[in-house]
Amino acid sequence: MLTMILVGLAGGLVTGVSPCVLPMIPIIFVTGGAQTGTRETSASPGRAIAIIGGIVVSFSLITLLGTLVLAALGLPSGLLRWTGIVLLVLIGLGMLIPSVAHVLERPFARLPGWTPKGRGGRAAPFLLGLGLGTLYVPCAGPVLAAISVAGATGDIGWRTVVLTVSFAVGAALPLAVFAVAGASLAKRLAAYRRRQRTFRAVGGVILIGLAVALVFDAPARLQAAIPSYTASVDRALSQSDAVNRALGRQTGGAAACTGGDGLADCGSAADFTGGGRWFNTPGGAPLTVAGLRGKVVLVDFWTYSCINCLRDGPHVRQWWDAYRTSGLEIVGVHTPEFAFEKDSGNVAAAIGDEHIGYPVVQDNDYAIWNAYGNRYWPAKYLIDAHGTVRAVSYGEGGYEEMEQRIRTLLHEASPERALPAPVSGATVSAGDLGGGPASGPISPEMYVSASRSEGSYAGGALTVGRRTFSFGADSKPSTYALAGEFDVTDESVRAVDAARIRLDSTASSVNAVLGGTGRAVVHTPGAPDRTIDVSGPPRLYNLADDGYRHRDTTIDLSDGLEVYSFTFG
Repeated sequence: MLTMILVGLAGGLVTGVSPCVLPMIPIIFVTGGAQTGTRETSASPGRAIAIIGGIVVSFSLITLLGTLVLAALGLPSGLLRWTGIVLLVLIGLGMLIPSVAHVLERPFARLPGWTPKGRGGRAAPFLLGLGLGTLYVPCAGPVLAAISVAGATGDIGWRTVVLTVSFAVGAALPLAVFAVAGASLAKRLAAYRRRQRTFRAVGGVILIGLAVALVFDAPARLQAAIPSYTASVDRALSQSDAVNRALGRQTGGAAACTGGDGLADCGSAADFTGGGRWFNTPGGAPLTVAGLRGKVVLVDFWTYSCINCLRDGPHVRQWWDAYRTSGLEIVGVHTPEFAFEKDSGNVAAAIGDEHIGYPVVQDNDYAIWNAYGNRYWPAKYLIDAHGTVRAVSYGEGGYEEMEQRIRTLLHEASPERALPAPVSGATVSAGDLGGGPASGPISPEMYVSASRSEGSYAGGALTVGRRTFSFGADSKPSTYALAGEFDVTDESVRAVDAARIRLDSTASSVNAVLGGTGRAVVHTPGAPDRTIDVSGPPRLYNLADDGYRHRDTTIDLSDGLEVYSFTFG
């Protein structure tokens, strides 16, 4: 129980100080310090706390029950959001025009504690907070994701309720600071006391302006433009064992493989069974993992009002533009965080607004989300050409590393295919497969073939045919040399007799794309010899991962082995 509460509070606090709260700050500041009644009254911190209390209750109920209630009543999924916007306009009008405020207050005048003309009433600000809670759309995170999934699927137990309330309290605490600050300023400034009606009118204009901005999603664009200064904290929370143990009871378990530094075997990829409408496919036809065999697939979980996803999206679109002709397929899985995100028209509009060209499937019932054991927005699952999940990444960041993994799998799937330059600022074109991150310059990718050997082969350029080679006297930095007999093709070299390769490199990890059947024995001064068994279709093998340094490596190849390229991390 205590762990659940602490996890909820921590997740809420991170959300409460993130860019996602920006639209709420002026609303809270204004409503916390200005009365909406027909008489000038003194603002108080108690009023501010009552507003925050209403937001906590409203947000908790809507997150847990909003989707289920709207669906049961057959009401539009965006009803709650539009209700909040209308309420914001009415509050603004009430602050501008006292007679409007009087009309708005009349239905509630008999409520205990309302006292619109007195001092200290708490019902009015509490109800105001209930309305504002419908407009609160915090950033997605591991805690909110668990709550949203539970609410959307109806899997609501006492742990979910505890987690939700503690998250809402944590997220509201930073807002309470602004509300109390607004009330304190209003109470202390003599100018406010003398011109209370003027200040209230200005506050009304601000609220109406914000309501109009919310109609056109202007705050979302502002939030997306601001870098997420809490992204690293979110990633730490998502990878915390304590957090995952607590949330695992809500989500049914996390993915089998979390985002590490390299490529791993994370099991077979789940299919897209149970998804709804498809976008950007011929005739809206669904895709399958089996139908995508032979391609590298990036499954991207997102939702269109998630600010983290909006900041993450440009990186995903960059990869699509750069690598779609090189064998990369991206499948966007739109799993809604809130009820209004289930609307197909809204999703289609978001796809158009964000210029998304890759296939997207709606996952309104969380079928694909649960099949992948996902727990986060955004989340990425990288699948190789054989249908195996090789890497997982949660949240924002890690773009250079993910692009390197994409390039590694593309090269593994089709070693002969030339790849474009990296687009995420990466300085290497293959994955960081061990040895930790490089702490200095690393060797570039080297191709071992007649068509692309120039600049990498120490002897100048390879030519097609059976050739006998010998090492030169000295090795050159970041090059390879051949010795023995090889069959050279435009895609690779094949060992024929006494074949050896000398490789000069500087990196943390050294990797090679090898094919055929046999053994490669790696000799690196200062490290034990390493024997690698090779079989099956060409794929990436790690040759060394003992830390960042310069290496002069010799590789003995058994007859029949094929070598396509060397990559470094």
